[in-house]
Amino acid sequence: MTEKPVKNKKKIKRHGISVLFVHWAAAISTFALIFSGLGQLPLYKRYMLDQLPGLSWLSDYSVTLSIHYWAATVLIFAIAYHIVFHGIRRDFDMLPRRGDMKESVQIIMAVFGFGKEPENDKYLAEQRLAYAFIGVSLLILLLTGIIKALKNLPYINFSEGFIFWITQLHNAGTFLIIIGVVIHLGAFIFKENWPMLPGIFTGKIDLEYARRRHSIWYNRVFVKKR
Repeated sequence: MTEKPVKNKKKIKRHGISVLFVHWAAAISTFALIFSGLGQLPLYKRYMLDQLPGLSWLSDYSVTLSIHYWAATVLIFAIAYHIVFHGIRRDFDMLPRRGDMKESVQIIMAVFGFGKEPENDKYLAEQRLAYAFIGVSLLILLLTGIIKALKNLPYINFSEGFIFWITQLHNAGTFLIIIGVVIHLGAFIFKENWPMLPGIFTGKIDLEYARRRHSIWYNRVFVKKR
């Protein structure tokens, strides 16, 4: 079961409040995690960014650590809410499907003028793959982050070798997240993807765009119900 889209003369509802909440909670907390995590390396002190007016706190480990923990808390809540909400509703439109890799190549080639796009569902094949990539990367980041936080508690001891590899995985997860975010945002360089932008803020997209580019979803939700 998915959220019921609402159609008017020019717009169609693509995302409900819950989806928008999870998207922005995850996006803001992820950026905060990356920002505060880099501050703990400490990159900001090394490159003297903390010397800029009003930014001396960038090199304060206690401040960046607090930001890191609060951002992680928000992200964990958003992910848990996302899993429970969509699990209860049996809404699995974002999960990758067989053939998504092939369809993603076709979509990218079509953007550059080579060939024709396949018919698309509510989400493009490349969006489903990006969802899986970012989702796995976030899980790596959070699981390793929780272990790194636990090692600071009394009576909890991990071997140095174990923590070393957990730290490497945590750093790798951070790198993967940055790559995923860059690719995700980079998709909007192409004009064909611009009509999806309003949906990120309002939950609604252009009706004709949905009919043209997301025909499988449009026909399933509206045409068959007439």
